[in-house]
Amino acid sequence: MGKIVFYEGRNFQGRSYECSSDCSDTYNYFNCCNSIRVMGGHWVGYEKPNFMGYQYVLGRGEYPDYHHWMGFNNCIRSCQMFPPYRGAYRMRIYNRPEMYGHMMEFTDDCPNVYDRFGYHGIYSCNCMEGFWTFYEHPNYRGRQYFLRPGEYRACSDWGCMNPMIGSFRRMRSSFM
Repeated sequence: MGKIVFYEGRNFQGRSYECSSDCSDTYNYFNCCNSIRVMGGHWVGYEKPNFMGYQYVLGRGEYPDYHHWMGFNNCIRSCQMFPPYRGAYRMRIYNRPEMYGHMMEFTDDCPNVYDRFGYHGIYSCNCMEGFWTFYEHPNYRGRQYFLRPGEYRACSDWGCMNPMIGSFRRMRSSFM
C-alpha cells in the first residue's frame, strides 16, 4: 500500500499530512512542503494543483528538504501514486513533433541523450511499455517529467515547454 507524508518544516518537522491516494489539491492540508517521507509506493509530486507544474518523481525513502527531491521550491500542490511495474520497457523518441524525423528506440536508461541520440531535443515520443522519467540535463539532473505509456506528440504533452532533454531513465522498483 502506498503512503507519502508531507511536512511543512525541514527534517520532518512541523505540521504534516499523510496521503495514501492521488490528491489533486493539497492546499487545505499544508501551506508549504519542506520535507517528505515516502513509506510505500511510487509517487509524482506536482508544484501546482491538478497535477500541473514542476514534477518530482519520489521513490521510497526520506527527503529532509526540497533539494533532496531536486525541488525548485517548497511547493507541492498535488500528488499521484503510480503502480509498481515489473514488465518490459520500450520507448521511441523523435527529433520532430508528431513523431516525425529521426527516431531511435530505447529499452534502457540513457544518461546522455545527445551522446546516444545525436540530437539535443526530444520533440515527441511513444512510450510503448513501462514508466519513464525525462530529465532536463544529462546524468538525471534538473527538471523531471514523468511519462506513462502512451503517445506524446509534442513536448507540451508531458508538461515541458522546452524540448531539450538531457537524460532519461526507466522507473523501476530497484531505482525507487
